[in-house]
Amino acid sequence: MNQPQHRVAVITGAASGIGRGLAERAAAEGLQLVLADRDGEALERLAAQLREQGAQVLAQVTDVADAAQVERLRDAAVQRFGAVDLLFNNAGVMQTGSCWELSDAQWQRALAVNLGGVINGVRAFLPLLLAQGRPAHVVNTASLAGLLNSPFMAAYNVTKQAVVSLSESLHYEMAALQTQVGVSVLCPGPVISEIMTSDQGRGAGDELNRLLDGQIRQGMSAAELAERVFAAIAEKRFWILPHKGFKPALRARLQSVLEERNPQFAPFDPQGDAHVA
Repeated sequence: MNQPQHRVAVITGAASGIGRGLAERAAAEGLQLVLADRDGEALERLAAQLREQGAQVLAQVTDVADAAQVERLRDAAVQRFGAVDLLFNNAGVMQTGSCWELSDAQWQRALAVNLGGVINGVRAFLPLLLAQGRPAHVVNTASLAGLLNSPFMAAYNVTKQAVVSLSESLHYEMAALQTQVGVSVLCPGPVISEIMTSDQGRGAGDELNRLLDGQIRQGMSAAELAERVFAAIAEKRFWILPHKGFKPALRARLQSVLEERNPQFAPFDPQGDAHVA
């Protein structure tokens, strides 16, 4: 297959937050865009804005929990632009609350979107990326919750840690097969977004949700995050860790594993010192 004149990026959860930041950055880099989200109105507003700025954009309403919809997204991308070079499996939802009190519907939705959406993206797009026979890159959005656990966030922790595991396995598989497909896992702390209103439903008490929402709204801008993500892609880095303040807590957790000590939760500032090693 011939190298296309322009690279093509597919971004799920593109209508807001991290996804919107990635879409705007990709447009600034001159990529052709395939944008997906459940929120059709917000998705079309973003697509219209980017088109006005000169970007070529295909916007398609997609629920990533539905494998058939993700496959249709892939087919639409190929039909419109002929190829895919960057795949951002980014869509996600938040559920909070005691793990035994979350309803079956809440657990299943978190698993279906946060983990199932990434699985569906990998299964739909990897055969295409491999068949193209040229460099491509997959970025799966996890979270610091993919590396550290917190109370009252079990559903989010479980799904995001599974995304880290899936991504690392995929990285090893691409290396073992000597492919040209790179893999990264994105594990950010708070990034300004509306995730606390996304499928939240009944969860933890208002106090915890207000606390999380406040941290998120004071977090890193999506534009700054996207800049760091694209830098990591250029450097072919697997781990994308935009926030550094979590590292002492991660060291403590890993040390407790190695020493077989019971874990102890200690709050930490994920923004922290940007220069923590």
